[in-house]
Amino acid sequence: MNYKKQALLLLNMGGPNNIEEVELFLRNMFADKNILTMNPYARKFVANIIISKRLGDVKENYRLLGGKSPLPELTNRLIKKLKEHLDIPVYPAMRYVPPFADRTLEMCKNDGVEELILFPMYPQYSTTTTLSSVVDIESRCKAMGYRPKITVIDPYYDDYRYIEASCEKIMEAMKGKETKMYDLLLSAHGLPLSIIKAGDPYQNQVEGNVSAIKTYLTCKGIEFHDIKLVYQSKVGSAAWLEPNLANVLRNPSHKKVIIYPLAFTIDNSETLFELDIEHREIADKLKYDDYVVAKCLNDSEKFVEFVVEKIKTL
Repeated sequence: MNYKKQALLLLNMGGPNNIEEVELFLRNMFADKNILTMNPYARKFVANIIISKRLGDVKENYRLLGGKSPLPELTNRLIKKLKEHLDIPVYPAMRYVPPFADRTLEMCKNDGVEELILFPMYPQYSTTTTLSSVVDIESRCKAMGYRPKITVIDPYYDDYRYIEASCEKIMEAMKGKETKMYDLLLSAHGLPLSIIKAGDPYQNQVEGNVSAIKTYLTCKGIEFHDIKLVYQSKVGSAAWLEPNLANVLRNPSHKKVIIYPLAFTIDNSETLFELDIEHREIADKLKYDDYVVAKCLNDSEKFVEFVVEKIKTL
């Protein structure tokens, strides 16, 4: 590592800190040109329709999670552990709800930080996630006349240590169970096909991630009944990446499943509500023998070591 004064920023979309922030979260997300790829007027119109239809339901989802997203607290726990191993400041930088990057960037500027290391909490690159967050940091820096060197950590979807940490979480969830009796569903956040066709590498990197997990498990002699890639979180009627998790669950070829959230490193409403509550209802109705949802990496020791190693070897 060089001797420039550095700071580490963990980039994520964020999650509402309370019920009142749910609307802010949705408005900021659907105002993002990388999420709704259309002209600003159409974006605002479509965003208003989506929010008016979904706001009540989304608020209710967060009430079931205790009135807030688990993501901010889990991120802070990770940061606390990272600070024990790194001698540079570490900050969260959320895209759609506080803590936004502004205050952090002001502090970094005042402290004379010369290099910002941006660590996307998304293993696979997408214009809707990594690009959106990086551009947000760059534009905020420009607006305040702050010109640090910006270093972005590369996508790590097939990094051995990341795969090892992921498989550890899968095996934790399988403790006491026989893997051969279960289908492993690797669930990635879906995207509209229009975004993929425009050149977004997300699908290829997700498939690379799945391939790496299969290879790792095979090398370790761990067998599942089947391993499938599925996509979750579809919104609207446009064509999205397939197969859709809900459809796979509704048409079971096997009734013991474990789901691992492939595109998230920190648990959030799409893992704890969508996977563990909403989709569990499908499994319960169809009388699945077992339905298990693995945790995200969160602040696991292996993930902490992985992030620290990434920063120290820059």
